[in-house]
Amino acid sequence: MANIVMQVLLALVATAIADGATTTHLQFYMHDTVTASAGSPVTAQRVVRGTTPLPGTPINRFGDMYIIDDPLKEGPDMTSSAVGRAQGFYLFAAQTADQALLLSGNMVFTAGKHNGSSIALLGRDAILDEVRELPVVGGTGGFRGATGYGLIRTHSVNFTNGNAVLKIDMYLSVSS
Repeated sequence: MANIVMQVLLALVATAIADGATTTHLQFYMHDTVTASAGSPVTAQRVVRGTTPLPGTPINRFGDMYIIDDPLKEGPDMTSSAVGRAQGFYLFAAQTADQALLLSGNMVFTAGKHNGSSIALLGRDAILDEVRELPVVGGTGGFRGATGYGLIRTHSVNFTNGNAVLKIDMYLSVSS
């Protein structure tokens, strides 16, 4: 049985190589600023206010929706080099204390070797979990037809004002 499994795995790898698929790992930080401060303008704006308060948070409600145009940086410090923008929306889609979002975002690269390319994410983001996995549903430019996933970790968060820095690791497969 183990021999059959190994043969199937080798066949899948050979098919991926024959198809010209490449695997790419990207790492960057998303700076989500809900409340402006000196040197940090708002990049996430609530556009819909839900009616039902969420357990454990004085700020957010079930149904709250935020439009985002967040900077993507090489590091967690706001002064680190920009690599792009996260553009899209998230909405509080769970009525429970886990505070799960529906995240729809385009990671648009504006610098470096991926300048002009983008990656589309769509999925559930349980923001209180240590690591969240969201599917890549496509891409453009050098990432046209991308599949894969993004692992999101909260690097820092301010529960009073809602501002957060997220570490994102993307694992992509792109056919050439």
